[in-house]
Amino acid sequence: MRIAQVAPLAESVPPKLYGGTERVVSYLTEELVRLGHAVTLFASGDSETSAELVECAPRAQRLDAEVRDPLPQLALMLELVRARAHEFDVLHFHLEHLHLPLFRPLARKTLTTLHGRLDAPGLADLYRAFADMPLVSISNAQRAPLPFAHWAGTVYHGLAAEVCPFNPAPRGGYVAFLGRASPEKGLERAIEIARRAGVRLRIAAKVDRADDDYFRERIKPQLGQPGIEFIGEVNEAQKPAFLGNASALLFPIDWPEPFGLAMIEAMSCGTPVVAWPRGSVPEIVENGVTGLVADSVEAAADALAAAGRLDRARVRSRFEQRFSARRMAGDYLALYRALGRQRALSAA
Repeated sequence: MRIAQVAPLAESVPPKLYGGTERVVSYLTEELVRLGHAVTLFASGDSETSAELVECAPRAQRLDAEVRDPLPQLALMLELVRARAHEFDVLHFHLEHLHLPLFRPLARKTLTTLHGRLDAPGLADLYRAFADMPLVSISNAQRAPLPFAHWAGTVYHGLAAEVCPFNPAPRGGYVAFLGRASPEKGLERAIEIARRAGVRLRIAAKVDRADDDYFRERIKPQLGQPGIEFIGEVNEAQKPAFLGNASALLFPIDWPEPFGLAMIEAMSCGTPVVAWPRGSVPEIVENGVTGLVADSVEAAADALAAAGRLDRARVRSRFEQRFSARRMAGDYLALYRALGRQRALSAA
């Protein structure tokens, strides 16, 4: 198939540091190429891919000090995609809703994966207005605010097997937190759980500008306590050692997480997850198999000890069965082909 992948421009594909959506786009693109498809990636020029790369901005916008307004580069990218739309069997967008008006005439040729939360004001009216645009959710829980939308399917994220290699014998003597230093990601709660459990916590977290005050006022004063270590953002090369040497990943979120890539990155290493039952967590974590789901600080502290007794080889095995890049690519290919069949029927 001839497939266009249209990525956000905030980060490169894959990201140099934090960036869940762009990381998933990279895994999907590379797997589709490995499967023999002709893939064109519309992304920032500092992206790295085995697909054809169309440069839509010189570099990732978050790391480009010259970018003041992201919209001009995004508008140019949409024009580049529109000009070449006739070359592709499917246009797969990862931009949330920015492209919907321009590509409505090509609705039967498009697929849009929504990567964010869907309960923001105004989104219900928007997706009712664009009810002909096929959408993909990344968990069933993500759909809850928009049950009426034109859902073509749910496709869980997947990783290439080599991204986070299996580690059967972690040597770090710590539990891990990986994500953004923000209230919704539950970093304060993770610190409280680790202190109650009497375990060492290592925190690999990005601090967004919007979360500067929260980090300075609520998190930074706790970082001097024994056993609480903040290491900042980690890149893809650092992530396997960080997650693989942890006895568990703490994921005590306080928001309707659409997916939570950190959970399957940990599972890929064989590291179980101790998580709050919000958003996608009950779909991703198999309680008692790949981790434990807890809904209080006390239960989570107890779960950390139990997680250390789970079979790490089984955690990795379940990752391979449920969250591989090959499985993700196969699911998307099935949706691409369904679009093609629908176009053929409408043209008959």
